[in-house]
Amino acid sequence: MGLAHLTYHPTPANFSFMPTSEILKNADFRLISEFAQPDAKKRLSLGEALSGAAAYNIYRNALGQIILDPVKAVPVSEIWLYENPQALASVKRGLRESAEGKSVYRGSFAKHAKE
Repeated sequence: MGLAHLTYHPTPANFSFMPTSEILKNADFRLISEFAQPDAKKRLSLGEALSGAAAYNIYRNALGQIILDPVKAVPVSEIWLYENPQALASVKRGLRESAEGKSVYRGSFAKHAKE
């Protein structure tokens, strides 16, 4: 296999869907390893730099800097929420109001639960 799969050169258009502020959620970086070099197959060991996530979105800018953004899968049965902007906004609003102490206790709903 040639190196073609390793020579992807992103352009600004590749990242137009994702503003930097949504990718870079915290600018407090610390050096994990100095002068790490890829092996003959262009692999780099990330060792302790990994946060325990099972998967990552990988971003690279024109300077060759790379960001690994940990991601988790959403179960298919729950994806509807993320595909429905109004429902997602409602859930976020409810969570925010609850955190601000604006919730009202309505009693137990246990009698409505199906065993």
